[in-house]
Amino acid sequence: MKRLIPLFLMLFSGASMAQQSYSIEPIKDNVYRFSVGHYHSVFMVTDDAIVVTDPINPEAAQYLKDTLTQRYEQPIKYLIYSHNHIDHTRGGDVLANEQVEVISHQYAYEDLSWTQAPTALPTLTFNDTLRVNLGDSHVQLRYYGPNNGRGSISMRFMPANVLFVADWIVLGRMPYKSLPGYDIHGMIRSTEAVLNEPAFDVLVGAHAETGVRENVVNYLNYLKALYNGVRDGMLAGQSLEAIQASLTLNEYAHLAMFDDWRVQNIEGVYNTLIEQSYFNLRE
Repeated sequence: MKRLIPLFLMLFSGASMAQQSYSIEPIKDNVYRFSVGHYHSVFMVTDDAIVVTDPINPEAAQYLKDTLTQRYEQPIKYLIYSHNHIDHTRGGDVLANEQVEVISHQYAYEDLSWTQAPTALPTLTFNDTLRVNLGDSHVQLRYYGPNNGRGSISMRFMPANVLFVADWIVLGRMPYKSLPGYDIHGMIRSTEAVLNEPAFDVLVGAHAETGVRENVVNYLNYLKALYNGVRDGMLAGQSLEAIQASLTLNEYAHLAMFDDWRVQNIEGVYNTLIEQSYFNLRE
């Protein structure tokens, strides 16, 4: 069953912050979820320091920084980016200073650097895995290959055993529109890899709901049904419009944004199979 997390704090910003809403919720033990509208990140508080993740935007980062300063004596020691996309990494310069190590995957660093992204650049990168130690707690970072954006990773906060994943696992909601920036093959492979790892207690996504293993299994089943349905339609010579009409995916109609994004999800997979697999060049 899906785990419901109680609301801990809700504040609303002033007009200058475009009516952004902020919330901080306890997830488990020393791990918290920070929400800005429909965006989420997490942070962990230890006896000696705090590790924060995606800043989301400068206003949100300033709010989080001020709140943590008021609530805790411990300083922020680490800022970890989930991937390169600017709607998750902007505001890093608000949280970063000479005492804060900014961490990302090497590919995320390259993208942020090459594109001159308006945020703090990572000061520590890795390729496959990295363990970030904070006293009796730690964060295990892992890269699974392409799935969404560049250098997208999972973060497992221990010993609370809370897993944070941005964008390529979304619980209780459809994947975003026509899957811009997504690799559908990598989404499936990466999600399978997560399910083959030791069990997590709670998964927090950068969007939508928190959940447990069975929610991730349901999400993976949707991805496979979507992919297989589009592929089989293309193998049968159907047009995009015909696949959108016939591939109803009704068993997943409970997902948020199903009516709005089903046909766009189908379009995203269809375009991926043309752009990455050259399906249109088959005889």
